Amino acid sequence: MHVRWLTFLTGLVALVCIPSLSFAEKPMTGFLNREFKNSDGTISKYVIFVPHDYSPEKPVPTILFLHGSGETGTDGLKQTTVGLPNAIRKQEKTFPFLTIMPQASPVSPVRDRWFAGQPNGDRAMAILKEVEQEFKVDSKRIYLTGLSMGGFGTWNLAAAYPKRFAAIVPVCGGGDPKSAEKIKEIPCWCFHGDEDKAVNVKLSREMIQALKAAGANPKYTEYPGVGHNSWDAAYGTAELYPWLLSHQSP
Repeated sequence: MHVRWLTFLTGLVALVCIPSLSFAEKPMTGFLNREFKNSDGTISKYVIFVPHDYSPEKPVPTILFLHGSGETGTDGLKQTTVGLPNAIRKQEKTFPFLTIMPQASPVSPVRDRWFAGQPNGDRAMAILKEVEQEFKVDSKRIYLTGLSMGGFGTWNLAAAYPKRFAAIVPVCGGGDPKSAEKIKEIPCWCFHGDEDKAVNVKLSREMIQALKAAGANPKYTEYPGVGHNSWDAAYGTAELYPWLLSHQSP
């Protein structure tokens, strides 16, 4: 009799535990707050967006997003209030990209904050590597984009790591035209407003011209009558996301 009761109870516990285990094993999705441990032991907060249909069995295309100077800080959240994160929220249930949103700390001149060899630029790349180790990232579909200060960072990091990204989307930023030879093989779609008073539109025009001179065929969208905020229109461009997915690293 005791054996029968023990068998019954064991089976009941198993039935109760199975759903709990399944729930625990289901990957968390949506906007997730994360922490990155720097080499000096300090913590830098950042956010990732994990697609709602994410499965560890299927490689997921990934975007590294670099914010502008107005979102610099240490709260780990301000960078999610402008640009690509807002575009994600408008299509959150179907957005297919795992998106990494680091935050630059106010420790260096504005245009250096996302540069390779500078603390925030190097941290962004280190966070990308950390996320790759945790999630099933599609190594052939890693994309880089940023606005304003992040647009400068996009041009800079692409030149520093030309084999790392399948495509880049610099928005209202600028780069070094001399770097065009390094990035001419990376598909590029650049956006800028022609009335931008914060970052002169000529900086994007010069990069596009340099790329074309190097033999590349970049896409360029210039918004007439638009000031510094060209990012709402840029990240609101429905064709941008299929365009990204159409490109893979060699």
